[in-house]
Amino acid sequence: MDIRVLKYFLAVAREQSFSVAAQRLFLSQPTLSRQLSELESELGKPLFIRSNKGVTLTDEGMMLRKRAEEIVELVEKTEQEIKQSSDNISGTVYIGAGETYAVKLIADTARELKTDYPQIQYSFFSADGTSVLERLDKGLLDFGLVFQQADRTKYESIEIPLHDIWGVLMRRDGPLAHKRSVALKDISGQSLLIPRQPNHSTMLSDLISQHAPSSHIAAEYNLIYNASVMVREGMGCAITLDKLINVSGDSELCFVPFDPPMEAVCHFIWKRYPVFTKAASTFLEKFKSVLEKSNT
Repeated sequence: MDIRVLKYFLAVAREQSFSVAAQRLFLSQPTLSRQLSELESELGKPLFIRSNKGVTLTDEGMMLRKRAEEIVELVEKTEQEIKQSSDNISGTVYIGAGETYAVKLIADTARELKTDYPQIQYSFFSADGTSVLERLDKGLLDFGLVFQQADRTKYESIEIPLHDIWGVLMRRDGPLAHKRSVALKDISGQSLLIPRQPNHSTMLSDLISQHAPSSHIAAEYNLIYNASVMVREGMGCAITLDKLINVSGDSELCFVPFDPPMEAVCHFIWKRYPVFTKAASTFLEKFKSVLEKSNT
């Protein structure tokens, strides 16, 4: 299976058209069609459903698309690492993270490195902890920020000193907006939006059913910005972490923390016995020094 042909396959899957993909790839359409027909013959499965309306993927095609994206990304990452100059510290540092204010430490580290190592770049992947760990295991990420405690037999881990605080994102004209803090029982009867993450949603659902059984979970979300739009439009209140949505100035929203406080502890992790690029190694050392400063 040729990596070049996988890139052709992904282009057709993305454009849903052989002709448009051929233009993007600077190939003739017959050449592109022949290459992908040969790929289908090699795999012994049809990958495309061709019709007058365009091209869609078969079940096997959708399976290949997921794997091909990972394969192409890993190959490109490996090529970049090998091509890096042995003298200059350059290249891309790959970091995955959920929505957390701890990303500030990533930004602080990158800012401090910028003067001495301007050729270091960054690739950020935003997702829940499960997806971050999957990509870390496959070598697609150098580092991850996750809320769950990582398996110490597989990962090195540093607890982040900046703890996120759980609370309620609501409209400023809502019935609880005047409060400095809210107890779980205060959200009884409210329509709620909760995060769809394995380590968060189960815990929150259990607490809500125990302390606010009359509440209604109206929706789950994985991006708080999208949830904030739903809150602003009156769909309900969102259970979320602080400092993720700007509620200052003339914002229609406000954030009220829980009392007693509920903290979410984040961990910065990487695989044990990693093969780091110079850029990733340099980032890790600087990140550790930024953490030391934040603790003093």
